[in-house]
Amino acid sequence: MKRILLFLATNLAIVVMLSITLRILGVEPYLTAQGLDLQALLVFAAVFGFGGAFLSLLLSKWSAKMAVGARVIDQPRSEAEQWLVETVRRQARQAGIGMPEVAIYDSPEVNAFATGWNKNNALVAVSTGLLQSMTRDEAEAVLGHEVSHIANGDMVTLALIQGVVNTFVMFLSRVIGHTVDRVIFKNEEGHGPAFFVTMIIAELILGLIASLIVMWFSRQREFRADRGGAQLAGRQKMIAALERLARVHTAPLPDKMAAFGIAGSIGHGLKRLFMTHPPLEERIAALRALG
Repeated sequence: MKRILLFLATNLAIVVMLSITLRILGVEPYLTAQGLDLQALLVFAAVFGFGGAFLSLLLSKWSAKMAVGARVIDQPRSEAEQWLVETVRRQARQAGIGMPEVAIYDSPEVNAFATGWNKNNALVAVSTGLLQSMTRDEAEAVLGHEVSHIANGDMVTLALIQGVVNTFVMFLSRVIGHTVDRVIFKNEEGHGPAFFVTMIIAELILGLIASLIVMWFSRQREFRADRGGAQLAGRQKMIAALERLARVHTAPLPDKMAAFGIAGSIGHGLKRLFMTHPPLEERIAALRALG
């Protein structure tokens, strides 16, 4: 329930802020009695498409902490927490980024994630389950994987891609709705129910296609983060960490953080196209192929 309320509140705040932005920019309604104002529609789609993606990115650290109840380690309370902070500090220095916040969240699931709006203002969080189930070498590799996500700028790149596809989905779905309303239903003034029904259907279909693009990119940057983790911690440690993940049950993180966890959901057939992470056996094989 807490996650649902947080999701609704965050998205409501984003919609309100973007609506205010449109007012400030003086963007006129894209639906007119004469038809569709394509220029106004493009600005509307870009503001909501990119604005939603980047506001989510700016709020990502805060929302992630709230979603999983992560506790940032300001002063280490144990030797394990001291090791965690020092390992991330060393890896961040090697990767050439600012020191991320380091946090722990209480969960039996073996997982970790990174988020943040830029390389020097990020968060790395690990579950208690990961610290209890993995050896230090394996945990070091997982931390290297997450630090690599930050160093590679994956959060910003994914937000850019999401912004582009969001813009095109919003723009094209309304153009399709307008075309159906005018050409098929012969509505010559204003817009009838056909516009809104067609727009919604088109947005769902185009959104599904767009998500294939986003998920493909997400899987590619997992291979890259694995290579980064291997460079920071050692190839054998990274392979051992992925092999450990293959032996334990790992539940996916909440949607907005799923793409930046060390492990994702498992899928086969068509479902595989919508996975944020490649299968663990493929990631392990890719690391072994490095030689």
